[in-house]
Amino acid sequence: MKQLLRWANPSVAGKVAARLRGVCLLGAILFGATGLVWGFFFAPADYLQGESVRIIYLHVPAATLSTLLYGTMAVASLGFLVLRLPSFALVCRAVAPTGLLMTALCLVTGSLWGKLSWGAWWVWDARLTSLLVLFFIYIGYFALHSLFVDGARARLATSVFVLVGAVDLPIVKFSVEWWYSLHQPASLLRKGGSSVHPDLLQPLLLCLAGATFFAAWASFTAFDNISMRTRLQRLLHPLS
Repeated sequence: MKQLLRWANPSVAGKVAARLRGVCLLGAILFGATGLVWGFFFAPADYLQGESVRIIYLHVPAATLSTLLYGTMAVASLGFLVLRLPSFALVCRAVAPTGLLMTALCLVTGSLWGKLSWGAWWVWDARLTSLLVLFFIYIGYFALHSLFVDGARARLATSVFVLVGAVDLPIVKFSVEWWYSLHQPASLLRKGGSSVHPDLLQPLLLCLAGATFFAAWASFTAFDNISMRTRLQRLLHPLS
C-alpha cells in the first residue's frame, strides 16, 4: 500500500510520465510510420474488398483504443472512488482526450468503410450504434467536468459517470455476437486465432502498436500538463 501511495503521488507519477514520453513518442513514430507505409503501399489488396481494405490500418487501431482507453478511465475512476487519491482522477482526465479522438477516428473511418462496402455512410448497426453511444459518453465526461468549479466535486461526479458509462464497453465488444449485425465479427482476438491474412495482419499489428504508443505519449503529456496546471493553481490560490 505504501508503494501504491508513492506511485499515486502526482509529483512521482509526473516524473515517471516525463521519462516515458520520449520512449512512447519514438515507438509511435517507428511502429506507426512503418505500419502505415507497409499497409498502404506494400500490403496486397483484399480479394473481396479490394483497395478499400486499407482503411483497416486506421480503423482497427482506433476502434481498439477507443474502448481500451475508456476501460483505463473506468479503472482509474474506480481507484479514485475506493482510495480517494486525486492522481487517479488526473489519469482519467489525461486519457479522455485521446479516447475521444480515437472514437471519432473510428466512427469516421468506419463510415467511409461502410460507404465503400455497404453503399451507405451510416446504418443503425449494433456495433456502430454502441460506439456512437461511447462517443457521446466521452463528450458527456468533458461536459460534466466543466459544470463544477470545485475540483473535488468534479472528480467525484465524473468518476461515478465514467463507471456508469462503462456498461457500454461489453455492448461494443459483444454486439456483433448478441444481435444481427452488418459489422464483421471479431477478427483479431478470437478462438482459433486471427482470421486476418498474415500479409495484412503484420502491418496491422505494427499500426496497432504505433497507435498504442501514441495514446500513451499523449496521455503522459496531458497528465504532466494537468499536474503542472493544478500545482500552479494551488500556488496562485492557496485558500481556494
